[in-house]
Formats: sequence, structure tokens, C-alpha cells
Amino acid sequence: MERLCDEILQLIFYELTDPSPITQVSRRFQGFSQDPYVRAHYFLVHYGPIEAMYNALGRGKVLNDRVLDILLTSGAHLSRYLIQIAIHHYFYTQAHFIKTQWVRNVPLRVFAYFLKLAEEKYGEIPRGKGEDDGSLFTTFLKENRLSTAMKTVTWEVVRTLLDTYNFIPFCNRDPIMSQFPLALAIEPRLLPYAVKNGFSMDYKYRDFVFRKMFERPPVSSETRAEDIADNVRELCNLDSAMFVSRTVAAEICMEAKVNEIGYAALKELDKSGHLRFELSTLVEDLLMTFLTTRSISSVSTGDILLHLFSDFPSTDVSVRLVILVVVFIAAENLHMTHTALRAKLEALNVGPIKRRDVVNILINPFVECYNAVINFARQEVSMGDDGPKGLSPQEIDAIVEEVAGRCLEIACKGKLLKIMAEGFPHLKQCLTQLVLQKYQIKIDEVPSWEDEGSDCEAYVAKLCRDFLRFGVGEVHTLESLQPEDIKLDAPDLKCSVSSNNEAPLRTLKDTFVQGDKDASELGEISQESLSTMIRHDEVTPVRSRRRIMYSYGISDAAGKYRYPQDSLHVGKWIKACFGPRSSVTAIFMTHAVINDNCSILHHYLMANDDSTYQLNNNVSTHVPVTLKHFQLLAALGRTPNFYMWQHIEIGAEFFFDEKDYLNSEVKVEPTHSAISSEASIRPVISSNRNKKRPRRTATTTVRSYAVPDSDEEDKQCFQAGKQQDKNPRETNLQLWIKHLGILLKMETRKHNLIKKCLEKAAAPDTKVRIQKNDFVKSLNTNLRTLRKLEAEIHHSVPFVEEYDNDQNDDEYMLKRTKRRRSNV
Repeated sequence: MERLCDEILQLIFYELTDPSPITQVSRRFQGFSQDPYVRAHYFLVHYGPIEAMYNALGRGKVLNDRVLDILLTSGAHLSRYLIQIAIHHYFYTQAHFIKTQWVRNVPLRVFAYFLKLAEEKYGEIPRGKGEDDGSLFTTFLKENRLSTAMKTVTWEVVRTLLDTYNFIPFCNRDPIMSQFPLALAIEPRLLPYAVKNGFSMDYKYRDFVFRKMFERPPVSSETRAEDIADNVRELCNLDSAMFVSRTVAAEICMEAKVNEIGYAALKELDKSGHLRFELSTLVEDLLMTFLTTRSISSVSTGDILLHLFSDFPSTDVSVRLVILVVVFIAAENLHMTHTALRAKLEALNVGPIKRRDVVNILINPFVECYNAVINFARQEVSMGDDGPKGLSPQEIDAIVEEVAGRCLEIACKGKLLKIMAEGFPHLKQCLTQLVLQKYQIKIDEVPSWEDEGSDCEAYVAKLCRDFLRFGVGEVHTLESLQPEDIKLDAPDLKCSVSSNNEAPLRTLKDTFVQGDKDASELGEISQESLSTMIRHDEVTPVRSRRRIMYSYGISDAAGKYRYPQDSLHVGKWIKACFGPRSSVTAIFMTHAVINDNCSILHHYLMANDDSTYQLNNNVSTHVPVTLKHFQLLAALGRTPNFYMWQHIEIGAEFFFDEKDYLNSEVKVEPTHSAISSEASIRPVISSNRNKKRPRRTATTTVRSYAVPDSDEEDKQCFQAGKQQDKNPRETNLQLWIKHLGILLKMETRKHNLIKKCLEKAAAPDTKVRIQKNDFVKSLNTNLRTLRKLEAEIHHSVPFVEEYDNDQNDDEYMLKRTKRRRSNV
């Protein structure tokens, strides 16, 4: 360091936030830091010309007359506003945003010299309360919505502040810094004077400026659309970086009906060519975003969408579907006749309505009633252009069956399925056949974690998806949106309109448009209105202060959800309609286990939302967990859901798969595996009081869940576990422990075999480490818990006497175990 030249040492000083410690290293460094030129240029280089004087006044001990002279002659910006605030702060005459000592650390002699320089530069300086330039500027902003006659501070006064007295916020903590761009929105002619003083427009302020320019004027205001358009043109001409972004334009469109002046100014700019994009294309993109968001079902939002579509008609198939959904949701709410509905569709020029349109409308996630659509189809929809209007009952039934089949995979469509099943009784049988034929999952059909190239993490079952977390999945394809007489030959042109966390893709004519990149550079569009975003800009803090929470009404985050409000999950309706122990519900249970749908598993397994219920008394209210569910998760290497383990702990019956309880006519004997919350065991009384106990057979059906290609040791392990699975002395908990233990041994053996293969392929003396998958880790931990629970039950459950099988259940008597006496 001592050998460094002064130029290098000076650069090091400029990069330090506080150079004081380095000045104590040596006498050379201390003497170097005493140089006025080094001190002055430290503030200029480290903080910039705008904030150099402000930060120099905060270091009163290093400030002297010579440093002040060098600062001013080297380009440090000194405004009259900074001088006024410094005077107020030094003499304690007015509280300001500065809460530190700041200029009060400056010696009186140096501060007097600073005032002498200020007087030479600006002459007499106003020093009274409310007379500083910042107060005048703030008053100008507050009066911007008043008429010209009522304003006390005109724009000419503000122009003088900027031009003559070099007004500009002198630091980032100044509250005026966040309000300064607002002046440019009110008077674009101030921009050249602000740029001269060193102001640079940040992109984050650009949208704020144009939002204020298009803000809805008060009723008493004389502002016209031409005035707003002229101000925008003038501001854009003064600075090439200033332009109306797609973000702001979309926000203006979202309040087209309430802010007619701003919307008219936007359309005028579009006609004159002063927008960097086509307004019709923007409206088209904006309308498409509503196909998968809840706001499409809002009445006020629907009116805005219809208004925009009337001004900018589009042939885009996604936009057309948005309009159809809006119209039929409104028709359902207003109970419109098919005549009025037909007139509305003709006025929008979105007809004729075909069979495919009826299906696409009904499968939309936010259409929860079918009456308006089906009634219109019965009278107005035709299968062909030349055919008679109105669909036959058979054609209506076919549509209903198709829609119901599609809704099975759209998890939030439970309400529509419920009312359709009530209106069309034959639908239940159709859904049963469809589910059994299409959605059954076998163990060998799922990808295995041990196979190379298998994507187990991405595997998703088609039913029972958790739409609250992952969306409702694929709803439309481009091919399904096209008219029935148009076929897509090129498979590469297909795209999907999904109701997940992504916006729908553009349609066929715009799929490969090169202008998509330019559109993103012009700003992303949202569904927020202009007024909402202006309020958001005003309450967003610019300094580190507490964020103000604000509600934005119907266009807030709830309006952007991808599922309807108060929706009914299809899986919940399936259980209510088909019962907990039906083949259809069993398939939905399997899909819910694979998808780890906590909501459905809680509904299926924890009856009455009570985790401490006695399973013996509610055997018909839950969907059983089977060993097959664990085998599927073992193949995928996934963690079993918490509710599955809890269900076993509270006494779940043991079944190999759903066939055990679907085909079984004899119920399993209740067990004592459930523990009451009071840590006391109640006597178990059979529910079949007036029936004889069924005789148990000595032999049971041999069941196997061995995977193909397993070695002989695995097979022997399985054969040992298959014998006498229904031993009357084994409780359900013991059966679960035994078979899950066998499954754990199998999965551990697979892991060890893979490890051995990798060790053989690896270089000598190389230690191979393989992480066990999530299923093995979870099974290992929870089996330990189950064994501990079984041990506690084994020592605390009362002994049950053996009685003749011909006796009734009421004659059974329980012997209570002797309680251990504890010494006090």
C-alpha cells in the first residue's frame, strides 16, 4: 500500500464508504486524506454530482472553505432548495425528513462561508416556513386537478424553480423524489429543465407518469381527450425513452367505460400512429387472459370485455370463446330468454353457435350452470349449416356425456357435474363406465424410479389434481377451439389453453409471430385497471417504511385465481354421489394418492373432519387405504401423505387393493388399534348385535404383490408374508406393519443392488453414495412409529375371551386387565 502512487490511492479512497479507518494506517495516508481536492472529489465520485453537496454537508469535520470551493467549481449541483433545507436544519427552525445531525456538524465559520456562497449564487433566499421551493412544488402537485383560476402555484412558477433556482430533489430519501415524475405528467414541458438539472427518467417512473396523464379527470374538469393526447405526444417528442407501454394501455382499456376521456385519448393516439403497438392486438391479448381467470365471471368485468370487443372485433378463436363465456354467464344470472340471447350474440357477431362451442363453453372452469347453454342449444344450435335449428334429445344427451367426461379431469367442475347428474339421471352410469375403462392405474403402468430416463417427478394422475396449488390442468387445445369444419394438419401448430399459472398461448395465426419479443419489451399486460395501479403507486413506499396494505376490489389477486369461487372438487362430489366404497371412488382415491392431494385425502380418510373418531363406528364414511397405494408410491419413489399414516394409526382396515373391499361380503372384525384421546381403552362392541359371528376359515386366499423380475430371496420373503394374512389373532395394525415391512425390505434391496452396480462401474477406491428415495425414508420412519404404537396397544388393550362362534355378539364379555398399582 505504501508503494502505491497517489492516483491509485485516490481511486481506492473513492470506493470506500467510510475512508476514516484507512487514514489511521500511516502518516502518508493521513496526510493524503487532508488534501481538499481529494476530499471534494471523493464526494463527487462516490455519490455523484446531484448528492455530492448533500453528503459533504453531513461530514462537517472534513468540510472547509477550500473543499466547498472545489465542489462548486468541479460540478457539484447546488439548488436553492438544498440551501433552504440546510438553513432550517442548522438553526432548528423547521422539522424536515432529515432526522440525523447532518449539517449541524458543520462548524459555524464553515457554514457561514456556505451561506455566503449561496447568497452570491441566488441572492436573497426565502427562509420562512412554507416558503421553500419544496413546499411550492408540493402545492403545485396538490392543485393539479383544480381549475386554472383556483391554482395558487402555476406551472410558470415551477418552471422558474427548475430553470433559475436549479430545483431538484437532492437525495433519494427526499419525499419529493417519488413525486417529481408527477410534475412531468402534469406539465410535460418541464422535462427539459429537469434533465438540465441532472434528472434522468427511470423506466419505473415512466409508467407512473403516463398513468397520471391518462387518469380520469374530475367531473368539473375541462380536460378533453385531445388535451391528453397532445401532452403525451409532446412528452414523447422531448425524450425518446418516453412512450406509452402496453402495460399502461391495458390498464386504460380495463376502465374504458368509467374513464371515457382517457380511453378516447388512447384510441386517438392509436389512430395517429403515436403508439408503438397496435391497439387492436393489445385488446386481443388482453381479452385472452380472461379465459382462465375468475374475473371473467364478474358482471362489471364482463361488461368491459364486451365493450372492448365491440370496439375492436377479433376473429381469434380464444377471444371468441371468452366472449361466449361472458355472454352465457350473464344470461344464466339474468335469466335471459333465448331470443334476447340470440340478439345479443348477433350484435357481437360471434355466431353461429355450433355443437363444439356448446362443449367448450360448458367445460370452461368458471361455468357452473348448464341451463342457459343447453336451452339455447335445444332451440338455436344446429349440427350443420343447412340443417334445422335445435338439437334433438339424443344429441343433447351426447353433449352432456361428453362434457361430463371432460369435466372429470377438470378438478374444480364438481358443481356442474352435480347439477348435470341431477338433471340427467343416466349420466351416473355413463361416468361409471368411463372411469372404469379409462382411468384405472396399475402398478406396472407408472414409471419406476429405478428405470433410467423415467421422469417420476413429473408423473401426474389425470384425476383428483389439487387445483389450488397446480391449476386445473389442460382445458382446451387449439384444435378443440377451431370450428368443426376446420382441421389442423400440422401437429406442430397445436397449442394449449391451460388453466394453470400461465397465460393462454396465442392462436394459430400468431403462434410463430416474431413480434412477440418486441411485445414483451413494450411491457407486460395485466388485468388491473388504471385507477387501481395509480393508487398502488401512491401508497407504495419509496423509503424503508412500513408497507401500507390496500384492497383493490374485484381486480385484486382473487380475480386472477384459476378456479371459481366456492368451487366443489370433483373428487368430493364423486364420494358423495357414488359412496365411499365404490369402484369409481376407489379409482379417484388412487389418483389422489399419486397426486398427493391433501384436501381430497383429508375428505376421504378423516370422516367428519375429526381425526380422533373411532373407525369401528364409521366404517362406511371413509375410503379405505390399501397396500396398492403404497406400492404405487414405492414405484414412483414418493412420500406417502400424512393422512395415510394417520389413518392407519387410528385403526384402518388392511386391504391389499380395492378388490378386497369391493368384492368382500364379510366385514373384517373390529380391532382394538384405536387409542382414545384420554389414553383409556373402551370396550369394543360389535355393530352386528343381532347377527351370528361369521365362522373363520383356517385357510385364506394367497395374495401376492411381488414385482416382476424380483430375485428368489424377495419371492421367499413375500411367500412368508402371504401365509395366513387374515389370522384372527392379527389386528389390522399388525397386518399393516408386516406387509409394509416386507415392502420396505424390497425397496431397500433395490437400492442396495443399484449401489452395488454403481460401485462395480466406478473407479477403484471410489466411495459411491446414493440417497434413498423419499418413499423409503418415510416408510422407515413411520414404520418405527407404527411398531411403537403396536407395542403400546399390546400392553394396554384388555384381553378378549374366546367364545363359541354361534353365540351372539351381545353375549361377549370382556376381561379387564389388572391395573398396576403405583406407589405415591
